[in-house]
Amino acid sequence: MKRDSYYVTTPIYYVNDQPHLGHAYTTVLADVLARCQRLFGRDVWFLTGTDEHGQKVQEAAQKLGIDPQTHADNTVVRFQEAWQRLEIRNDDFIRTTEPRHKAIVQEILQDLYDRGEIYRDEYDGWYCVADERFCTEKDLVAGNCPECGRPVQRVRESNYFFRMSVYQDWLVDYIQTHPEFIQPDYRRNETLGFLRKPLQDLCISRPKTRLAWGIELPFDKDYVTYVWFDALVNYVSAIGYRRNAARFAQWWPAIHLIGKDILTTHTVYWPCMLKAMGVEMPRTIFAHGWWLMGAAKMSKSLGNVVSPLDLMERYGVDPFRYFLMAEMAMGQDASFTEDAFIRRYNADLANDLGNLLNRVVSMVGKYCAGRLPAPPAGAFASGPAADLFKQVAAAARGLQAAVETFTLHAGIAQVIEAVRATNKFIETQQPWAQARAENPGPLHATLYASAEALRVCAGLLMPLMPTKMAELRAALGMENPMTVNPDELAKPEVLKPDTPVAAPGALFPRIEAPRPGTEPKSASPAAEPKAASGPGAGPGSLPDGVVSYETFAQVQLRTAKIMTAEAIEGAVKLLKLGVLMGETRRQIVAGIALYYKPEDLIGKTVVVVANLAPIKLRGVESQGMLLAASKGECLRLVTIDGDLSSGAVVK
Repeated sequence: MKRDSYYVTTPIYYVNDQPHLGHAYTTVLADVLARCQRLFGRDVWFLTGTDEHGQKVQEAAQKLGIDPQTHADNTVVRFQEAWQRLEIRNDDFIRTTEPRHKAIVQEILQDLYDRGEIYRDEYDGWYCVADERFCTEKDLVAGNCPECGRPVQRVRESNYFFRMSVYQDWLVDYIQTHPEFIQPDYRRNETLGFLRKPLQDLCISRPKTRLAWGIELPFDKDYVTYVWFDALVNYVSAIGYRRNAARFAQWWPAIHLIGKDILTTHTVYWPCMLKAMGVEMPRTIFAHGWWLMGAAKMSKSLGNVVSPLDLMERYGVDPFRYFLMAEMAMGQDASFTEDAFIRRYNADLANDLGNLLNRVVSMVGKYCAGRLPAPPAGAFASGPAADLFKQVAAAARGLQAAVETFTLHAGIAQVIEAVRATNKFIETQQPWAQARAENPGPLHATLYASAEALRVCAGLLMPLMPTKMAELRAALGMENPMTVNPDELAKPEVLKPDTPVAAPGALFPRIEAPRPGTEPKSASPAAEPKAASGPGAGPGSLPDGVVSYETFAQVQLRTAKIMTAEAIEGAVKLLKLGVLMGETRRQIVAGIALYYKPEDLIGKTVVVVANLAPIKLRGVESQGMLLAASKGECLRLVTIDGDLSSGAVVK
């Protein structure tokens, strides 16, 4: 394939379906790959669309009392609207009922018929109405369709057949000599396993007496073409095949993204059709896995299909896109749970990326009057800033390689590691300590390098989260935050010093994980309190969740003044505090680093649990606990109003 062009397709989705998580994954994946390739400077064409012919569409229209075309027009908007809301930026959306497609299908059929590639014969066998496919006796599973498990019916009729069997040996040889053609490799082996059995000719027609809703055979008006022969042609009809040779040559061959359930049609039927047509093979047919609920595939019949629109409404489009790409290793199955979504969101986006932006903007505001400082000369030639940027640049190269090798999740992980490395860089450099030095150079190098790392990471994540990453880049003062120049991902010192920065608020507000048995983001009804057994009821008969006064009185609360505060190496959330409680000094480790800077804590009088047994956190002993209140992304320490000496009893 030409290095400067990239043509990626999704399957065309059956117009009768409702968009679900499986559809969303394939389409977001194609969109992200297309955006990544554009990010790296390639010309890209991204195609998706809908499959609108066949018996199920005809039957659904009949039940509604409308014609099939009207039914297709009414239902196609489900996908068009869903993809718009998912921020899908496809270059074309093809419908198999469009004249531009139908004409090409008929020309291909006529050409193959004229050259003897299609012939007429009698068919006597089993037919699955649900999948609109013929099944041989040996294919049946317990007498049912091997694909969907539904009952089949006996059919005897005259039909037209494509001489697919003559291409079996050629196809086996092509697959074996072109390892990139079918990926992952275990799907290639699956196809080769299928081809160990004799390949049958493909029935490519349906009589109008049984099915009228389809593309009419140009050589026999009493038949329409098989829906799969029709549907597969979309990949070439959409880019100028038989109409615009230069345009077709610009984009073909394609990268087809498919679900593993349609592997045979794409890796056996389609290559044989293309071979007969005299068209070059696709570059790659990549079959991804399924999203599972527990151990089961999502299925309408099982009632476990997840709507992408529901999740988008709950958590936002960009986090949803990020989760799909980061969670599933391309080609493998993945389990979808809301807990998994919340964990990844909080870890990668709220704690790492969002927190890094807040830290950088806050420190630039505090130490540099809200404007990006100029780094000292040579800061990116050697030293800590240079080392950080090397890791960030390596993440850019890693993501580009991952896109080419269909290991996108691994490339995303490298970018997130670069984000974490930047957080660690801040902890190591301690800009709050550098700010006290007479020479501002080290401080400026730290803050500018951190902002530069954020700029690159946001650019790399732009294909996944276009809106949120544009907000992040705008916060760094970039003039065109949605435009990422490929050159900027590999070089430092792109941000302009003295540019004002401004926090966009909580970019990724933390999600509170639900308690077991409750729904995320929703309150569960309060349980009715259990009545005590009588006026003298003891602690054992108290309502659930209620403690006696005697129990509460065992907790000793004291005031304490924070004398020292510092970060703990390798810990993002923890600070080590030295507190004075009356005449006693104590060391407390508190998970408040995301909300308070060490220098802002000095001198505060707080409330601590004084009689808590010591524990070690990250190898550092903690001799008590601070009291704090939190709600959503906000956390505030419980402090004393007015002057009160440390060590006072809190009643």
